[in-house]
Order: sequence, then structure tokens, then C-alpha cells
Amino acid sequence: MSTRKNPVFLNLEENLQDKEAEIELLQETFTEIGSELNLDSVFQIVANRARELVGAETILIPILDENCETYTYRGGAGNNADEIVGESLPLEFGVCGWVWRHKKPWWQGVLDELSEEERNLWEKEAGTMILIPLQGKRHFLGGIAGINKANGEEFNRRDLSLLSMFASIVAIAIENAMAVKKIEEAHKITEDYQLRLEILNKQLLESSRELEFLSLYDTLTLLPNRTLFRDRLAQHISLAKSDSSQCAIVLVDLNDFKQINDALGHDSGDHVLKEISERFKNILNSHETLARPGGDEFMFLFPNTDKQTITKKAKSILKLLNQHFNIGKSEIAVNASIGIALYPEHGDDIGELMRHADWAMYRAKKTKQGFNIYDPNNDDTSLGKLTLQADLRNTLEKNGFELYYQPQVTLNDDQVIAIEALGRWPHPEKGFIPPNIFIPALEQASLIDKYTYWAIEQSLKHAMELKEHGHNLEIAINISTQTLTNTNFITNVKQIVKDQDRGRYLVFEITENLFLSEYERLLDTLQHICDLGISLSIDDFGTGYSSLSRLKKLPVSELKIDQSFVKDMVTSSDDETIVRSTIDLAHNLGLTVVAEGVETEKVYNRLRDLGCDIAQGYLISKPISFNALKDFLKNHKENFINS
Repeated sequence: MSTRKNPVFLNLEENLQDKEAEIELLQETFTEIGSELNLDSVFQIVANRARELVGAETILIPILDENCETYTYRGGAGNNADEIVGESLPLEFGVCGWVWRHKKPWWQGVLDELSEEERNLWEKEAGTMILIPLQGKRHFLGGIAGINKANGEEFNRRDLSLLSMFASIVAIAIENAMAVKKIEEAHKITEDYQLRLEILNKQLLESSRELEFLSLYDTLTLLPNRTLFRDRLAQHISLAKSDSSQCAIVLVDLNDFKQINDALGHDSGDHVLKEISERFKNILNSHETLARPGGDEFMFLFPNTDKQTITKKAKSILKLLNQHFNIGKSEIAVNASIGIALYPEHGDDIGELMRHADWAMYRAKKTKQGFNIYDPNNDDTSLGKLTLQADLRNTLEKNGFELYYQPQVTLNDDQVIAIEALGRWPHPEKGFIPPNIFIPALEQASLIDKYTYWAIEQSLKHAMELKEHGHNLEIAINISTQTLTNTNFITNVKQIVKDQDRGRYLVFEITENLFLSEYERLLDTLQHICDLGISLSIDDFGTGYSSLSRLKKLPVSELKIDQSFVKDMVTSSDDETIVRSTIDLAHNLGLTVVAEGVETEKVYNRLRDLGCDIAQGYLISKPISFNALKDFLKNHKENFINS
């Protein structure tokens, strides 16, 4: 019997072997890319396997870009593939564009399905090429393109079937890998954002710490400043009230200290101030406070004391200054005048005690006594002697107060953007009584609420009148914490303001003092104010107890830097540091910054360089009457130094 096999059986056997090889290749491909999530690796595996499957000289993987206007060759294998991978082309270009539009494979057999015109067009383009679409579960992905058979033949229907089946298997893997890459990219973006946020928060925290230190301590001596001293005084007043004890403040003013700065220079003057602070610290107990409010002044706070003890303390302080100070090879002498005020004998609140200690210090300086304890019988400015309460009630009833206005201008273009309302009291006998006297008197007489409502109503009336003349200006009004805490405050303001259209012409200025004890209780009130369209501003920032964590939560839109920091900022590096840090902090919190006390061009220009938003001060205009304000607004550019 012959051992030669029938040709038919040979063909069947070869076909079976080919089928087995193809199935094995598909299984290997499925296994390999099923565990691979790196998108570039998946594209390369697909290209290599597809080339092996259909015997192509070159395999390319064009993938539709996110803009759906271009496609990019993301993978490839074979001749010239390295040169093509990474290139992007318009979606309408060549065979790829035809496949995108028709969502079906391209191969030579397609020519028979085309019209004569299309066939003539695409016959030249097609050549020996096959391109199978990659269709994912969610959307169209791209394709697998084979160029030229390795044996010189054309791609046939068998290649079409094999590559189509192959494409249906790998499309899901490609889609999954693309999804993973997007997740990784999103995660990377999130990580980058979190990192930037952490850096920003760290910078903000560092700025906050620096500003909080600068707002509470004197940078030269590292002693508490006026702000922290007032806070501690408030605490000791509260303690003294609860246990019926006394506490005292001692104000020390160095006499003629300016001569030391002028003769020896500010560096030598600073050296003396630091030496004085070290000497003063030596007489302090742990529960006592020494502060440097600024310039050539120091302040002591002594709890649980009396006149006899505080007199001994004052003598000890003067004795510490008797010993000369060495500056280089020179010896200089320093003397001082001391004023003393005791709680509760000389006042039951911070402002009154500070004023009386100041008065006592000036009396000591005038009489050259060394120190003086406040005596109301010698105080010609005593509120009691002015009989203010009766005069205040009479003035309120007769509308005897006046509002003066100080313009605020934008630093970038010198435009008047707002005005601050400032109360004035033209007393028929004593002339103009300053606000620092009649405002505390109004508070003590429980008349501050009535005065505040009058000021709001008058400001709104003037705002409407200015609007008729084409000036849409906000008017800022100072609101005391005492008035804010009144349970009828919001109701009374609503009756005056009526709606948001009118409310948007008002700005209520509140002080940092509310951070101490009234913060939680006032939050709801402040939100109601904003609901009326009224803006909120933190006034005299830096002179109160600045709780920055609370500041972030307050519904305020503006922060005003106190004039004590602004006036000398071009000659004082400490003041400029405070101003610059405050501006940066406020802008990081999304707040507008207003600088008060701008009196010179140099300060104005420096504020502009630091990015401050708004300026207010005598350089622009002193507080003026409403009629004078109307004239000012007509030609303020002519009045303003930078016009």
C-alpha cells in the first residue's frame, strides 16, 4: 500500500495546524494583555501580535484623540513603525478617516462595494492595506492597520476575519488600560493639587504665625505690644472684678529720648531700649506683664496691688534708670516720667484706665515729679466735669451731631471708590469735642445704639443723594461691639435699610475686639447683616487680638490696616513688614485691603508697590463735611496729588 498522503488531507491538516496556531496566538495575546494595565505596553503587544497573526510587514495602531478631531499612532511594529509612532494627523486624512466615518473595516474587498467615483478615489489610497476598527464598550477607540503582506500578496478575507476577531478581543483590554491611565492621570492631578494646596496652606500658616507674632509682640525687645497688653489687662480686670481686688497699669515714658536717636543714631537708640527692657524684666514676677507699646514708652501691669505697693514699684523703676548706659565709649543717662492708674478706683474699663494713666504721665512730666498717680480732682478733662451725659442726650434729641466723610481711593487708578463716615460733635460752648471722648461717653451712657442708628440713617440718606449726582459710593460706618450685641440691632437696621438695593451702599466696620468673647454669638448677627446687602470690614487691623483662624470664618470682605502701622512704614522696617504681611494674608483670604493714615506720597506709592487695594488719609483728603465732599467729588483729581 502507498504511504503517500492524499493532497486533500494534507491541505486539511495544514489548515487545522494554522487554526490551532491562530487560536494559540489569540489565547496568548488575551492572557498577556489581560494582565497588563500600562497603556503603551498594551499597544506594543497588540501591534506585535497582529503583525504575527496576518503576516504584515508593518502594523500601526491609530487611536482617536480626546478632541475627536485628530488621531495619533500610539503603537506599531515592523518596517518604519518607529518613525510613525507618535505622529498625529487630522481625522479626515486618508483611509483612517474613511473607517472613522463608516465604522467598518477597510480592505481591498471594500472597493467592490464603492461607487465608481469613490473606487477611483480610494484605489490609489488603499494599496495593500487593511484597517480594522477598535470598538470599545463605551465608545469608538481607533483601529489596527496592516500595511503590505510580508509575502508580497494582498490581504484577503481570511486576514480580515482574523484581524476583526483579534480587534474585538484586544479592544476591551485597550479600553481598560486607557481607563486606568485616565485614573492615574486624575490621581496625579489630585496629588499635584493637594501638594500645591499643602504648600499654600503652609505658606499661609507661616505668614499667619509671623503676622500673629508681629501683631502681638514688639520685634525689637520681643516684649508684648499694646495689643497683647490690652488683652492681658482685660483678663486681669475680669479677675479683679470677680475677687474684688485691684490692679494697676504703669506707663513709663522716656524723657527726651529723641535726642539719643538724633545724636547717636537709631541703632544706638534701639540698643538702649533693649537694655532698658532687660533691666525692667528683672523686677517682674511671673504674673506681672511688661510691654512696649511703641516708641519710647513701656507699660507695666501689676495685679493684686494697692497705692502703697505701686508707689514702691514706681520708685524701683526710676531707680533702674539711674545707672548709666554704655554706648561704645560713651555713657549716657536716661530718665523717665511715670503715670499710674488703678482699677477700679480710676476707671472700670481698658480705655478709661489707659487714658488716665496717660494723663498722669503727662502731669508727672509737667511737674517733674518722676511719677504721678491719677487724681480725678486734678483732671480738667474728666468726663464728669464736662457733664457729658446730659449734653449727649440733648444733642441726640436735637440732631446736633454731624457726619464728616473721608474719601477712599483705589491705588491702581486713584479713583474714589468709597467714603468713611466719621462723627463730629460741635459743642455750642466747648467747640468740637473729639470722638475719642464722646464715643466712650455714649457707650457709658447707653446712648451709643441711638447714635449708631442715626449715623446709619444719615449715611444712607447721603448715599442716595450722591447716587442722584452719579456717584455710586459705599459709605463705611463704625459699629461698636456693644451695639452689635443688642438683640434689636438687626430689626432696627432692617427698618432703616429696607432692602439689599439700599444695603449695598453701606459698609459696617467692626473691630478685632469681638474676637475675644463675642465671636460665636456675633457670627449669626454678622450673617444677617450680609443678607441685607451690607458689606463687613475689619477696622484698625493689628491693634486688637487677631485670631486668624476666626478671621477666616467671618463673613467679611475687607480689612483695614491701622494708621499706626501705615504712617511710618517707609522709615520703619517693622511697620512695613506688618503692612506687607497683612496685605499678603488678606489677599490669600480673598479680602480687599484698605490702608488708613496715608499722609505722604512715599507711603502712597509704597502701598501701591506692595499690592494694597485702597488708601485713605490726609494725602487724599482730611474728613470733610457733606457739602465739601460733593465739591471734592466733582474735581477730586485736581485736589489729589497724583492727578
